[in-house]
Amino acid sequence: MQNTNFYQHMAETKENAANTAQEAKSQEAKNEVKETVSQEEFLENFDWQKYEEGIEQVEDKKLKEFESLVEENFVDTADEEVVEGTVVHLTDREAIIDINAKSEGVISLNEFRYNPNLKVGDKVEVLIDVREDKTGQLVLSHRKARTIKAWDRVNAAYDKGEIVNGFVKCRTKGGMIVDVFGIEAFLPGSQIDVKPIRDYDAYVGKTMEFKVVKINHEFKNVVVSHKALIEADIEEQKKEIIGQLEKGQVLEGTVKNITSYGVFIDLGGVDGLVHITDLSWSRINHPNEVVELDQKLNVVILDFDDNKSRIQLGLKQLQKHPWEALGDEVKVGDKVKGKVVVIADYGAFIEVAEGVEGLIHVSEMSWSTHLRSAQDFVNVGDEVEAVVLTLDREDRKMSLGIKQLTPDPWTDITEKYPVGSRHKGIVRNFTNFGVFVELEEGIDGLIYISDLSWTKKIKHPSEFVNVGDELEVEVLELDVDGRKLSLGHKQTQENPWDKYEEEYGEGTVHTAAIDEIVDKGATIKFNDDITAFVPSRHLEKEDGKKLKKGEEADFKIIEFNKEFKRVVASHTAIFREEEEKNVKAAAKRGKQAEKTTLGDANAELQALKDKMEGKGE
Repeated sequence: MQNTNFYQHMAETKENAANTAQEAKSQEAKNEVKETVSQEEFLENFDWQKYEEGIEQVEDKKLKEFESLVEENFVDTADEEVVEGTVVHLTDREAIIDINAKSEGVISLNEFRYNPNLKVGDKVEVLIDVREDKTGQLVLSHRKARTIKAWDRVNAAYDKGEIVNGFVKCRTKGGMIVDVFGIEAFLPGSQIDVKPIRDYDAYVGKTMEFKVVKINHEFKNVVVSHKALIEADIEEQKKEIIGQLEKGQVLEGTVKNITSYGVFIDLGGVDGLVHITDLSWSRINHPNEVVELDQKLNVVILDFDDNKSRIQLGLKQLQKHPWEALGDEVKVGDKVKGKVVVIADYGAFIEVAEGVEGLIHVSEMSWSTHLRSAQDFVNVGDEVEAVVLTLDREDRKMSLGIKQLTPDPWTDITEKYPVGSRHKGIVRNFTNFGVFVELEEGIDGLIYISDLSWTKKIKHPSEFVNVGDELEVEVLELDVDGRKLSLGHKQTQENPWDKYEEEYGEGTVHTAAIDEIVDKGATIKFNDDITAFVPSRHLEKEDGKKLKKGEEADFKIIEFNKEFKRVVASHTAIFREEEEKNVKAAAKRGKQAEKTTLGDANAELQALKDKMEGKGE
């Protein structure tokens, strides 16, 4: 159909039809009048009502034919209604579409980029975009028509649960973008497959089957899933596999996921876990040392819960235990070589053969008795030689020792370190009560805090010495059976208190100043070593007042204890002693006078007595 004003043409057709009918009717009437009556008579007697009714009948007939023609050939161009049109012409930029309307419509070829093979005669779905633009042209939209139809198809697929085809366009955050019927739908990464996806790019550009799982009409969002299509089949397989599971059964599986604590194995829809300790008889740091993703391997079922939803698998159990392959030639006392695989504070584990480990306790690493960590002796990966101390094949346990490779230093301890001998050692550590000194590897001795200094009052050994310092010591006691060595440091020096005992003995008098006023008295310093205590009542001066801080005076030593380094002094005793001497002298003189007086009285009494008895006659 050409691009003409169709409605105008049809109106003219209607008018011409009416005029033709009227002329024919009029001519017929005229001819009939000529035969019978004159014109005046005809006009006077003509039934104009019937004439008009005849014309109306002709018009109604033609109008109905016109309406039938329009209804049969023309589309209703209501809004949002998709109609089918035919491509009647193509230009470099546009496609001319006939939809049986009053004019053809125009659509940009950009809307047909998905269909580069578009040609004249093709049927396409279109939507009336503009009924008539400023040039009178009908504007159509194929893209909008596709979108409307696509949403209808997507909704129908969602309602009926139908499978749809989609083209994976690209990756996006959290998943993929899929073209479904021309609509961009979201495919979450978790919905691509039943197993974790490691390479998303491998799916880009592929056409796959999907199921519409969610539609948000408000935001025009569509979510599809490929995983949902295979889950039903997998669920059936899972039920079948679970129903046949038995402990000890060996199955083939695929490594699905690797974690730090183990490996998840896909048994064909059912997942099981191989814990890291069940991967290898040898000790490993991470499962990827043994297996890799997508690797197929045989595993044995170790255990599962009541509903078989948690399945524990084993890989190493399919191999012979290494302890069973350990030769009978290995026995207690033998020397073995191995690699350090694990270190703990209490010791180190040595792999002497694949899957066979022995423990070297930290106490078996050195003859030294002071506390140390295993890290002080070995590192992971070290190749070491050790002696087999115990071997239990039934419990698969072995203990090893390193120090046994060297002689026991306590063997000739009495010869090297007799009591009274002096040596130099290294301070290794402290306790609240003393210091541990290492004389040589394996020979440690303890210096009690009281044996560090003759004069200093030490609350903690750190006040006197530091770890790592070299210290001269003297052997005080030696217990060979108990492997104990008692040492002393102050014994290597002269005891100044032996000299102080003579110089500051009881009764000696010294001049000093009050250093500090303390509870119940005061202190005075005679030298760096001797600090004496003066009780409060011994601070009194001759005038009755008490000495004050900084005041100098004479003091008499009233107590000297070398063992406990205790010195007590008194100022009051200085003048009280003179008073006591005076008092004693006066008392003595009084006693003598009294004795003389009593002697005279006794003589007189005796003379009187004698006289009375007649002795005087």
